Amino acid sequence: MKNSFKAAAGFTLVELLVVIAVISILAALLLAALSRAKAQAHRTACIGNLSQIALGIRIYSDEANDSAPTLGRGQRIWFRYRELLQSYLGLKGPPSPDDKVFACPADTFYYRLDVTNGTMSYVSQGHYMQSNFVYSSYEFNGANQATNARISLLGIKALPGISGRKLTTVKHPDRTVLAADASAFVPYSWHQPQPPTINSQGYEMPLFDNAKNVASFVDGHVSYIKIYWNNSTNYGGYYSFSYFYDPPAGYDYQWSPD
Repeated sequence: MKNSFKAAAGFTLVELLVVIAVISILAALLLAALSRAKAQAHRTACIGNLSQIALGIRIYSDEANDSAPTLGRGQRIWFRYRELLQSYLGLKGPPSPDDKVFACPADTFYYRLDVTNGTMSYVSQGHYMQSNFVYSSYEFNGANQATNARISLLGIKALPGISGRKLTTVKHPDRTVLAADASAFVPYSWHQPQPPTINSQGYEMPLFDNAKNVASFVDGHVSYIKIYWNNSTNYGGYYSFSYFYDPPAGYDYQWSPD
């Protein structure tokens, strides 16, 4: 009796490498799609938050004789505005990082400014986790209060903004920012971050032109927009923050009410 054996059919090395390559490509495409979906979900949450915050500001202003939030001399309303909104948003007690309406899911890092030398350092915590930002991912467009109070901020004598302004007198309510991602005021982006570059003084520059951020407007709508940065050096020879000036033509926002 003779036994005959046949070799079991299987993959050749080339075929196995091709299969591995195809699986790797498919996995990369899937991960990219999941990443885009996650980013979109975070932006949608931020848009929802800012819609609620904008409504709270409008109700507050209606009860304040149409005046946008403002505080006393030297008080930084662009952070502390949220203390005025607690009851208007159904929140009880002092501001907390647990107040989800003020926490953007994309807000996972920020840059700390050293005012002694103008350098900025990366912090791997959300803006909304910081007590000095009153536990908020979002800032109010109120830097003009520094001008109103006749004080200077970072050496800048006049800043745009709508603090204390009657909202019905804002000339372009569909363009004038009410509140926005805190990163928009710098600008950088939580939604589409870029690695920092090195400036002429050898310091990291996390700021960049056309950073994408979510912003609410005086007329109540909320948009995902590009923020202009002119890369000039009008603070201590280091930085020019985006909220120091209105953007040129072609952008969908402005900081000033006129």
